[in-house]
Amino acid sequence: MTTAFRRLSLLPLLLALAMLVALPGAHAASSSTGSKPHRVILFVWDGMRPDAISAEDTPNLLALAQRGSRFEDNHATYPTFTMANASSFATGAFPGPLGFYGNHFWAPGASGLNAKGAAADFRDPIYTEDYAVLRDLDAHFDHELLELPTLFAAAQKAGLTTAAVGKSGPAFLQDYKQGGVIFDENTALPLAFAKELQQAGYALPAHTANTYPSDQLSLREDNDSPTEQGKMVTLKDGVTADATAAAETTPAPANAWMMKVYLDVILPKHRPDLSVVWLRNPDTTQHLYGVGSPEFHLALKAQDELLGQLEARLQQLGMAQDTDVIVVSDHGHSNIAGPRDLFPLRQINDGRVAGIDNDWGYSVSGGIRLADQLAQAGFTAFDGSGCMYVPVMSGLRAGGSPLQQTRYDDDGRLCGKPGAYTTPSYLVPEILPKSALVIASNGGTEYLYQPEHDAALIKRTVRFLQSREYIGAIFVAKRYGDIPGTLPAESVHLENAARGPDIIISYAWDADAVIQGYRGTEYASQANERGEHGSFSPIDVHNTLLAAGPGFQQGFSDPLPSGNVDVAPTIAALLGLSLPKAQGRALREALAGALMRPLTDYQVKPTTLQPRQPATGLTMQRIDGSALSATSFDFAVKLKQLDADGKSWTYFDQAGPERH
Repeated sequence: MTTAFRRLSLLPLLLALAMLVALPGAHAASSSTGSKPHRVILFVWDGMRPDAISAEDTPNLLALAQRGSRFEDNHATYPTFTMANASSFATGAFPGPLGFYGNHFWAPGASGLNAKGAAADFRDPIYTEDYAVLRDLDAHFDHELLELPTLFAAAQKAGLTTAAVGKSGPAFLQDYKQGGVIFDENTALPLAFAKELQQAGYALPAHTANTYPSDQLSLREDNDSPTEQGKMVTLKDGVTADATAAAETTPAPANAWMMKVYLDVILPKHRPDLSVVWLRNPDTTQHLYGVGSPEFHLALKAQDELLGQLEARLQQLGMAQDTDVIVVSDHGHSNIAGPRDLFPLRQINDGRVAGIDNDWGYSVSGGIRLADQLAQAGFTAFDGSGCMYVPVMSGLRAGGSPLQQTRYDDDGRLCGKPGAYTTPSYLVPEILPKSALVIASNGGTEYLYQPEHDAALIKRTVRFLQSREYIGAIFVAKRYGDIPGTLPAESVHLENAARGPDIIISYAWDADAVIQGYRGTEYASQANERGEHGSFSPIDVHNTLLAAGPGFQQGFSDPLPSGNVDVAPTIAALLGLSLPKAQGRALREALAGALMRPLTDYQVKPTTLQPRQPATGLTMQRIDGSALSATSFDFAVKLKQLDADGKSWTYFDQAGPERH
């Protein structure tokens, strides 16, 4: 890791903007100065870590940070998933009050089609990075997919034009009521815009054909699939990502195509007052190959090149002087790994896992399939997935033996088709047993649902989870009262009696463990990937936030805590909009002119939340089955409280276990 930007924290930008809307008498630049509101482009670098900004990989982003405002202590919304943070960007609020829990959550009873035109499976936990699934869920929830108003709706009501571009799911969520131009990996909306692109000679996302009746829109024969993702480079086993690969990153061509459409058509012809451009890099690349891998650096360079294209186009169109560009990530990103004493890092030679190399090796461990862990302990659990074959990421122990043995389904009766597997199928059955637990697997954090809300079963499940080393923090729905060793979901803004899960767990993490030069590892939902997020690790929680333009101070480093929940209120302040139900604040300390509020007006108070009492008398186990000497489980949530004018905002830094 190099660089010039490591000391520049990107986080406080969100705070200033959010405060502006929240504080009495706060209005946009247009109302306070009489000038035209600034155009705002929110450019989301999915999964971008602040410590990945460098002169070598991201010179354009580094330059923007140095000339504009940098937020040194920015916080992703927990859980640190893409769609949870997308909902915060959309509304300035948290998942509990919104009733939206992405990326996977359980919504039995919903129905409809997905972007591919096939029936969406809502019996199992549903994956929400799909515009059609989001429309299905909106209908299921009486057209209140998000239970608070959105920034895009406020902008459109005020007569402003909007554009949402990029990654399927989070881009669409910004404008899920479909009031402006939408162009994502699966569709182009509205119909007039889709036809406009066709007439101009641009190919449409291949699944756009499923958005409209065939008599309204059909794809040209040469349309191709411009937003299709490339294939992962694997080891010789055919399923595990080869962390040494150094080919073009899988999302790069699709990202470049969507940016081209934005720069060539949407920006000059539609001239949106508010844009969200959300692209997959470096997140998808980090998932597949890991943070610090050769592909990781290629992904950063590809994304930075697109930022350079955006800035050059704004200059060419004469828009640079009245456009605020905000660069933010939805979350940080960690490598998936278990404790080094159990699972040392390994070399990769010729597509195969080789000898131990704890100095510059790659992880071969850290995947947890919680449904399987619960089933082995006698619980009835389902996670909505079939058989999994994870030959490497399931873990090679120090002695060289696999943690999970490979088995074979010779006739396909168990897995649906013949083949090797390491864990069996846990699809949700048509008739769900009353004692069942349904798990929505989300990477670094899991949601557990108990349809009958059986308090005794919930307590027994919590007790089991507390006895496992791979569990870092446990939150429970308020209906279950005070369970030792847990905190209520409302303590981290995850309460929602109608839609929320019964148990929320963050997997354990190690913020100091280093792989390929980057700190941060965590246990995560089992898959053949090397990177993950979603946990309450400080690496996942602390993300990138930078801004430059006429609405922001130049060369300003904001030391105050800020969060993704502050982005929408900040943009609302810049555009003269009202978001009265937003829970974030306008980051006024970083704003320019009449909107600015000095740093001296704020007070920051670090504090800690802990369960009222620990869980005691436990028999603790590690992931390999060995015993821990500890017999009690507790955890601590570290946070900061920011105060100004009698108002308070809370920013969560991390939550981790304390075993005794």
